[in-house]
Amino acid sequence: MKRNWQIMCVAFAALSLATLILSFEYPYIDRLGPGPGFFPRWMAVITGGLSIALFCQITFTKSAPYGENTLLPNREGGKRIFAILIALAVCLALLDPLGFRISLLLFLLFLPPALGARNWWATAAFAVAGSFGVFHAFYYWLKVPLPIGIFGI
Repeated sequence: MKRNWQIMCVAFAALSLATLILSFEYPYIDRLGPGPGFFPRWMAVITGGLSIALFCQITFTKSAPYGENTLLPNREGGKRIFAILIALAVCLALLDPLGFRISLLLFLLFLPPALGARNWWATAAFAVAGSFGVFHAFYYWLKVPLPIGIFGI
């Protein structure tokens, strides 16, 4: 199992290096403060450093990391991963026709019960606050254009 972890650490380090190289195409600082190259540059450095540290930890320990494990999840974990991927794909497909608020509301109403949450009141409150609250913050305060949808909501 060590080999699997080492391969993933090298893959993440390579991805971090590619992100770091590509982030130099964007300015680090602009007239308002941190520019578009600031966040990807620092995330690449942090991710690469953590990948190298995990690679060293795994390589120089005698036992397999984190007990007995495989790359594939167990049945319950696989169901949850599949539910998240399907929910994201449906949310993405509904984003333009229904708009950000309604598609995110449906996503947030579906996902917590699919992952095991049982309190419907908390799920409903989370979904309404998450969809309409996030839309309000991004659309009105941060001036990020988000899709409105056919209902105008």
